Amino acid sequence: MTDAVLYDYWRSSASYRLRIALNMLAEPFVTVPIDLLAKAHRSEEHLKRNPQGLVPVLEIDGQSLTQSLAVIEYLDETRGGAFLPDDPVGRQRVRALSYVIAMEIHPVCNLHVVAHVMSLTDGAEETRKAWMQKFIHKGLGAFEKLLDSPSTGSFCHGDRPTMADICLVPQIYNARRWEVELSGFGRLVEIADRCAQLPPFAAAHPDKAAR
Repeated sequence: MTDAVLYDYWRSSASYRLRIALNMLAEPFVTVPIDLLAKAHRSEEHLKRNPQGLVPVLEIDGQSLTQSLAVIEYLDETRGGAFLPDDPVGRQRVRALSYVIAMEIHPVCNLHVVAHVMSLTDGAEETRKAWMQKFIHKGLGAFEKLLDSPSTGSFCHGDRPTMADICLVPQIYNARRWEVELSGFGRLVEIADRCAQLPPFAAAHPDKAAR
């Protein structure tokens, strides 16, 4: 069987999610780095893989798949990763938690969005940092409140990692990178740190990713 091919960038949150998911499944994959800072994602070659010019792209099962959460659900459906609970209410909750990060926090903190903000302002690094801190803190505040539920266990939903945890860990990595104040978010930090100790999460960390 040919290994899956993951086109990713080491600091990309979305790529980080897929590395975690693939590791949890023990699915062999080869990494092809796409240097976002060098604008490799805008190359003609990469735009053929993904017309959005984004990472990650996962080539697997003869398909070229984009959008990390859609790919995670594909892997769940084809390989039984249990990234989503069996019951409809549980699946809705895990998706909702995941979307807080992947569809609310992540898009406004993406590289091309922040670059545009910088181009419209003074371009100072303090502007970039303040932008990141504002939107990451706001989103994580909502996430923390959503964890105040009987459905939360050792992880975001129950007592095994789900897609919500796969989204949370990269976001906490970014929060710490941008020095976001996390002291009021004890529960999500505890869960993220617990996940980080698990081998599939640890092996996916940006410090261990190909660059």
